[in-house]
Amino acid sequence: MIDLRSDTLTRPTDAMREAMARAEVGDDVYGEDPTVAALEERVAGMFGHEAALFTPTGSMANVLAVASVVSPGEEVLCESSAHIARAELGAHGAITGLTMRTWTHERGQVDLPAIDRLYAPDMGPFFVRTAAVSVENTHNFAGGAVLPLDDLRALRAWADEKGTRIHLDGARLWNAHVATGTPLVDYGRIADVLAVCLSKGLGAPIGSLMVGSADAIAQARVRRKRMGGGMRQVGVLAAAGAYALDHHVERLADDHEHARLLGEALGLDPATVDTNIVVVDRPDAPAFVAAAAEEGVRIAAVGPRAVRVVTHLDVTRADADRAAAVLARLG
Repeated sequence: MIDLRSDTLTRPTDAMREAMARAEVGDDVYGEDPTVAALEERVAGMFGHEAALFTPTGSMANVLAVASVVSPGEEVLCESSAHIARAELGAHGAITGLTMRTWTHERGQVDLPAIDRLYAPDMGPFFVRTAAVSVENTHNFAGGAVLPLDDLRALRAWADEKGTRIHLDGARLWNAHVATGTPLVDYGRIADVLAVCLSKGLGAPIGSLMVGSADAIAQARVRRKRMGGGMRQVGVLAAAGAYALDHHVERLADDHEHARLLGEALGLDPATVDTNIVVVDRPDAPAFVAAAAEEGVRIAAVGPRAVRVVTHLDVTRADADRAAAVLARLG
């Protein structure tokens, strides 16, 4: 069975497991795990920020990050199919008390005129104030679409003018970096706070990081503990993330190539497949998914008419070729 449902399905390589077994550990709730501390310092530096915080999941990293720039009763603006709006089970409102409004773009892009129309300044005690704008790069449900750096810079300039913060959901920012050659620090300059994931394309078994100012991270560390996210000898997991950063970033280009092959099999122009995710419209997505499974290819329905295919570390070129043949035959 070739499993293309998500890039979260990767299993640690033997070398990654060895790195985990050798990891020096300590109690991270006491701030004494050296492997975690080294990973946090490394990732913060990669994006040009002061500090970072290791979390078990990307959803937790996003909740902590958004909460650092949006207070209860304030709002964050995001694209309507953004992960924070669609796929985090309402955690932002349920846990932190913020509200959310959205713009819609077929490719999940920054639509600055729409954002400007939605923006609400502080107008007194009767209206919700826009505290931040959240963008997702790459955009999951828009088929792994990359947000152009120029658009992000324009958003940064707009936010500075308005006195508004920017949250960057960079779960797959590594993919955008490899696909475009944009330095990670350039993405870091866009955001007041961001979240990046190690357990998707990079292949670690668990782990994400919130990245931001030292003050934001100090506050987030308290919130993480309050949410039950304090971890003890977690260096065994941080070691997997460090190994992934050392060995699995540049190879993301292979996943992008495989995704273009699968996109073409599904009737897309491969030039429109930016990274490792393909989302296509099918009249009956669940039926299409079931038919593919019968042929030995697992894919996912992400809506009644939307099918998603995701390449990753455990999908070889031979797997991609065979899956493409199956999907092309199904039509």
